[in-house]
Amino acid sequence: MFRISQYMAEIARPTPLGPRRDPPAPVVIWNLIRRCNLTCKHCYSISADKDFAGELTRDEVFAVMDDLRRFRVPVLILSGGEPLLRPDIFDIANRAKALGFYVGLSSNGTLIDEGNIDLIAAADFDYVGISLDGQRETHDKFRRMEGAFDRSLAGIRLCRDLGVKIGVRFTLTQDNAHDLPALLRLVEDEGIDRFYFSHLNYAGRGNTNRRDDAHHQMTRQAMDLLFDTCWDYQARGLEKEFTTGNNDADGVYFLHWVARRFPERAAHVRAKLAQWGGNSSGVNVANIDNLGNVHPDTMWWHHTLGNVRQRPFSEIWLDTSDPLMAGLKARPRRVGGRCATCAHFDICGGNTRVRAQQLTGDPWAEDPGCYLSDEEIGLK
Repeated sequence: MFRISQYMAEIARPTPLGPRRDPPAPVVIWNLIRRCNLTCKHCYSISADKDFAGELTRDEVFAVMDDLRRFRVPVLILSGGEPLLRPDIFDIANRAKALGFYVGLSSNGTLIDEGNIDLIAAADFDYVGISLDGQRETHDKFRRMEGAFDRSLAGIRLCRDLGVKIGVRFTLTQDNAHDLPALLRLVEDEGIDRFYFSHLNYAGRGNTNRRDDAHHQMTRQAMDLLFDTCWDYQARGLEKEFTTGNNDADGVYFLHWVARRFPERAAHVRAKLAQWGGNSSGVNVANIDNLGNVHPDTMWWHHTLGNVRQRPFSEIWLDTSDPLMAGLKARPRRVGGRCATCAHFDICGGNTRVRAQQLTGDPWAEDPGCYLSDEEIGLK
C-alpha cells in the first residue's frame, strides 16, 4: 500500500529520516466468509450468494486470533465475500478488539442499515472500507445489482454519522476511469475520511477481466488527479487519507510528480520512499481465506502456503521452504527484465509479483503493470 497523504505531508513538513522499522508481524487480511450478496466483476475471491462448505468455525477463528496475537500481528482486516453475512461477525470483531488488534471491516456496504448500524458502531471498528466503482450507473453495472450504489452510500452515511471512520475503495478499469473525478468530489462532499485507489490486479474475477484493465496512459492521468487532489487537501488543511494499492510503481511516479512540482523536496521524498521499499506481499501483508488457507496476500489465492487447521499461522509465515515465500522475503528480491535494471527498484521493490506470474508463469519476471517509461526508470 502506498500512502499518498503521508508523503504529501513530507513535502509540506519534512521530518528527519530515521531508521527503517518493519512491523513485528504482517497485517492480516482475513476472508472470513466467501458468501456475498453481489457478484462483482473484479472479485478476487470469486464469491457468490451461496454457502461454501468447510469454512472456519467461530472457535477456530478465535484460536487462530490467539496465535496471531502471540505472533504480534498488529492489524486484522475482516473481509469476505461480505463479512456482514457471517452471523458471528460481531463476536469475532469484539474478540479481536479485546485482544488489542487494530480491526478493519471490508464491506460492500449494501447490508449496512438501521438494523445493524448500532452493532457496527458498538464493535468500535478502527476503520470501515466500502467499495464504490463510480457513480450510480457505473457502480450498479459493476456490482451487478440495481440500487447497489444507493444502498452502499446510505451505509457510508450511517457509519459517518455515528463517528465510525469510513473509507471508499475504488478499483480503476477503462470502464470506470471517467467516474473518478466525480467520486473524489463525493468523498469531499460526504465527509468521507479515506480514499483507497486500487489498480486492477490479475487474480480471481479480476484476472478473467484483465482485458478491461486501464491503459497505462489512463493510469497516469488517474494518478495525476489523485496527487493534485491530495495536495489540494494538504494546502487547505483538510484531514483526509489517500492511499493506493496493487501497483508499487505509484511511489516512483509520485517521485517524478514531486520533482516537477517541488524539486527542492525531491531528494528528501526519495529517501523516504526508499525507506518504505515498495511491495511487501509475503512480508508485511498476509491473507487467510475462508477455509483457513494462508496466502502471501489476497491476490495469491491460487498459491497456498499452508492451512491454520494443520499448522499455526506463525509457523507457516516463517517457513521459507516454499520457493515463492523465500523469494518474496529475500532482500533485495531477485527479479528480471525492466525491474532488474530499474534505477528506482529500491522504491517499489519489483512491484506486484502476481501480475508477472499470471501473465508469464514466472513470478520473478518484470511486472507488466508498471506504467512508467524506460526513461522514467533510468533505462537507456
